[in-house]
Amino acid sequence: MQKFAPEFFIGAATAAHQVEGNNIHNDCWAQEQMQHTSYVEPSLDAVDHYNRYEEDIRLMAEAGLNAYRFSIEWARIEPEEGRFDETEVEHYRKVIACCKANGLEPVVTLHHFSSPVWLISKGGWEAETTPADFARYVRFLMERLGSELHYVCTINEANMGVQVAAIAKRYRQQMMAQAAKGQIDGGVQMGLNMEKMMANQKAIAEETMQVFGVAKAECFTSPRTAHGDELVMEAHKAARAVIREVCPHIKLGLTLSLHDIQALEGGEGPAQKDWDDEFTHYLPLIEGDDFLGVQNYTRSRYDANGSMPAPDGAELTQMNYEFYPQALEHVLRTVAQSFHGDLIVTENGIATADDTRRVAFIEQALTGVQNCLADGLPIKGYFYWSLMDNFEWQKGFAMQFGLIAVDRANNQTRFPKPSLGYLGSWRG
Repeated sequence: MQKFAPEFFIGAATAAHQVEGNNIHNDCWAQEQMQHTSYVEPSLDAVDHYNRYEEDIRLMAEAGLNAYRFSIEWARIEPEEGRFDETEVEHYRKVIACCKANGLEPVVTLHHFSSPVWLISKGGWEAETTPADFARYVRFLMERLGSELHYVCTINEANMGVQVAAIAKRYRQQMMAQAAKGQIDGGVQMGLNMEKMMANQKAIAEETMQVFGVAKAECFTSPRTAHGDELVMEAHKAARAVIREVCPHIKLGLTLSLHDIQALEGGEGPAQKDWDDEFTHYLPLIEGDDFLGVQNYTRSRYDANGSMPAPDGAELTQMNYEFYPQALEHVLRTVAQSFHGDLIVTENGIATADDTRRVAFIEQALTGVQNCLADGLPIKGYFYWSLMDNFEWQKGFAMQFGLIAVDRANNQTRFPKPSLGYLGSWRG
C-alpha cells in the first residue's frame, strides 16, 4: 500500500438527518410520520449523533482519519421562516471545535437533502423564492461560523432531483424485467423506495395537502423539472456569492451524484444524454467554484434501449448496486477532462453486511484515486460513505454503509468495524 500525502484528506461523511436524530422540523421527518409514507420506518433518534458526536469524532481520530464531512440541518437553524435558533448554531460550533481538537478538518455541507417544512409549504425546490431563502440561511450561518471553516459544500448532489425524475420514468419501463430477475433498479445513488412511491401516489397527494398545505411536496429529492434544476443552481450561485462576500477565505463547491457511464454497442446516444443530464450541463454554472465534490458508487451500462440492469451474476450490494469500485477512477478521469478546479471525493462506499467486501471496495477505490494522482489529477481528498450504519432515507436502517456499526436497541452502542482502521491506514 502506498500511503497518501499528509495533506490529503482521508475521512468519512454523514448527513444530519441520517445520523443526528429528532430533526422534527424538516420535510423528511414530516413524511416519515404520514400514514401513506414511502419510508419503511421513521428516523426517530437515528443513531443519536447529535448527542454522541464527540465519541464518533474520537473514533475517527483514533483510526487515523484526518477529516470529517458532515452537514448542518437547515431546519434546526431556521425552524420557522425568518426565525433563527442561535442555540443550534452553537451546537454546530461545538462539532467544528471537536473536529479540530481531534485533528480532523471539518468539511461542512449546508444542505444535504432535507429541508424545513415551511420551505416545502412555499413550493419547495420548484419555488422561485427558494434561492433567496437559501441564501439568507447561508448568510446567517457564514456570519457566525464561517471564520472557523476552510471547506464548504453548498448543496449535496445538486443533480439528485434530475436523476430521480429519470429513474421514475425508467422504472415503469424496467419494472417487469427487473421483477423477473429479482432486481430493483439501482440507478439512483440514494435510498429510494420506488415501488411504494408509485403505489401510494394518490393517497400521498391527499395527505401531503394536510401536512404541508400543498398537493405536491417538492422536496429536494422529488422528481425535478428543468426549471427546478435551474432553481437549484440559482440557490448554489446565491450561496456562493454570499460566501465569497462574507468569508472569502473559504474554498467552496457543490457535490454531484455521478455514475461511471459505459456505452455498449448502440448505447452511445443514451449514455451521452444521461452524462449530459448528470454532469455536463452543470459545467457553466460551477466554473466559479473552487472544487467539485464527486460522489460515486457504481457504474451504469447502456445499450440501444438505454440503461441496462447489472450483468447476470454480478455481485450486488444491499442497495442493488453492482459492486464496481473501479467506477470511481473512471469518473474522476472523465470529470477532470472538463472541470479544471480541484476534485474531492465527497462520497464513495458500499452497503454490505460483509466488512471484508467493504475493505476490498475501499482498497480498489483508493488505488484508483492514487492512479489519478500519479497522472496529475488535482484530487484533494477521499470521504468514505458513511461513517456509521445509519438511516438510509426511505429504505430505513437496513442498509449497512458504515465503518462503524451501531446497536440502536442497546444504548446506541458503537462498534468500529475493521474497515474503519483500514481506511485510516492509508493516511500519510
